Amino acid sequence: MAEIEAGFTLIRGGRLADPARRRAEVTDILVQDGVIREVGTGLSAPPGARVIEAAGFLLHPGLINAHTHGHSALSRGQSDRWTLELLLAAGPWTGGNRALADKKLAAQINAAELVLKGCTAAYDLYAEVPLPTAEGLDAVAEAYASVGMRAVIAPMVADRTVYEAIPGLYDALPDALRAQVDRLRLPAWERTLDAMRGVLANWRWAGKDIRAAVAPTIPLHCSDAFLCGCRDLARDFGIGLHSHVGESKVQAITGIRRYGKTLVAHMDALGLVTPDFTAAHGIWLDDDDFRRLRDAGAAVAHNPSSNMKLGNGMFRFRRARDLGVTVGIGTDGSSSSDNQNMYEAMRAASLLSKVQTPDPRAWASVEEVYEAATTGSARALGFKDIGAIAPGMKADIVFLDLGSINWIPHHWSVNQMVHAEDGTSVRHVMIGGRFVVQDRKLLTIDLAKLAIEAEAARERLEALNAEWKGLFERLEPIVASFCPALAARPYHLRRYLCDAPE
Repeated sequence: MAEIEAGFTLIRGGRLADPARRRAEVTDILVQDGVIREVGTGLSAPPGARVIEAAGFLLHPGLINAHTHGHSALSRGQSDRWTLELLLAAGPWTGGNRALADKKLAAQINAAELVLKGCTAAYDLYAEVPLPTAEGLDAVAEAYASVGMRAVIAPMVADRTVYEAIPGLYDALPDALRAQVDRLRLPAWERTLDAMRGVLANWRWAGKDIRAAVAPTIPLHCSDAFLCGCRDLARDFGIGLHSHVGESKVQAITGIRRYGKTLVAHMDALGLVTPDFTAAHGIWLDDDDFRRLRDAGAAVAHNPSSNMKLGNGMFRFRRARDLGVTVGIGTDGSSSSDNQNMYEAMRAASLLSKVQTPDPRAWASVEEVYEAATTGSARALGFKDIGAIAPGMKADIVFLDLGSINWIPHHWSVNQMVHAEDGTSVRHVMIGGRFVVQDRKLLTIDLAKLAIEAEAARERLEALNAEWKGLFERLEPIVASFCPALAARPYHLRRYLCDAPE
């Protein structure tokens, strides 16, 4: 978990990012035992306090990633011109045959990149195939603890493959390929629920800042009985529930065909949409969907870079906010968005809102984007004491070097954080009052050793998964033809630039 720095720390003379002010003002921050006690000017250091001189730095709360996949850190750089459905079809190749050490290694890579780029907490939907295991998820928790991050770790589960979830796709395969994908069938949902219950009942990180949650991956990939089982697990353990909802148009159209209603409406009818629910992506959610989420106190995790790379369409940030939905921002996994840079995610969220209409009144403001990446994401994770620099909040603080080229000149602090910062100005990162990054160096784990381990894993997994790669190469042209044809069918919401105006 995030270890605290005991005693008093006075951070003196830094400029504190504040959406209410155009230019950050010089401010002092007093921290006691990892928690912010006072924010103001001219604060005195208590006897024995550690004093950190922060002149020349912009201070902002650690960014919070509302949606990532730590397992995909070992799959970085393998995809291009893949739809979501192709990404799912490639899963046995890009994520197969992981040993326990690989599971921890992938999560460490993910966490290390996040903190080096100013992110201090993340919601990680971690996949193990065919079943989540206590050993695997404990290794993931250990990975985040070793880096020093806060995290919510949700085993990502399903009881249907992509070939069973999308109507007609399995039937479109030649007999020989059907026999091959039959090998990918998942265990009965009862086994998966039993496995998750065992993990959750013995979660040794309970009450700490590495929490557990449940992630039925995509509602279409889960039978109703399984969705209800995940709902009951979340209720029984008082934890969050997170699912990919309306990520692609294929999902949206299939949802109407299967349920006679939208995915959100169906999940709401089953009782999954609660204050602890987060809908990832949400591109194809209509106004009624947004209102259901708002009324339930649920959240949406917006992943703009992944949404664009996978060709899924444009999330309606402005509309969701106007209707009162809590919106957080995420990076998604490194297999689909290639990095874990929350500054890039903020910039993409801002720019993506601006290409949807010529009317600037309908664009996301930098203040709204900044809020989504901090307090909005914190709410999605279920944390009430992170995402802001204020008394009573955890001392998760990022120090941006104002001597960096991104800040020359420094006009409008939050605007430049969203539109100019790219992570290269991050000088120090503090979590719980303790530095985990100092002078751009990760203090908690050996990054050079991590790189050596990752290369060895890449080479070994490449050989182990050669058969699955060959299968994907045979499946790719079929999936790449079938799914876009399905997505070409009309839907009552338009989320592509090539669509006619709404």
